[in-house]
Amino acid sequence: MNAENPVEERVREALREVIDPEVGMNVVDLGLIYGIAPETDRIRIAMTMTTPACPMGDYLMERVKEATREALPDIREVEVDLVWDPPWGPAMMSDHAKQHFGWTE
Repeated sequence: MNAENPVEERVREALREVIDPEVGMNVVDLGLIYGIAPETDRIRIAMTMTTPACPMGDYLMERVKEATREALPDIREVEVDLVWDPPWGPAMMSDHAKQHFGWTE
C-alpha cells in the first residue's frame, strides 16, 4: 500500500475490480483513472473514457462509485468527474494492459 497516501492506494486497488465489459480489462490498467483526491469526508475521482461515444460510460462511472464506497464504507460522498483532457490514448495503459492486448514492442 502507498505509504504516502494509503486512502488513494486503497481506492486504486478497489478500482482494479471495475472491469470495462467491452474489453475485459480494469479501468486502472486501461488508464481511465486520471486522479484520486481524498478529502476529509469525500473522495473525488477524475476519470475518462476511451471515447466520448463510449456506451459504457454511465455504467463504468457508477461502478467506480460503488467500488469506492465498498472500499471506504465510512466515506460520506464519492464524486466522479468525467474529463476529456488529456484525451485518452493507448499509451496511458499499464504495461499489463498493453501485453494483454498484444500492444508491446
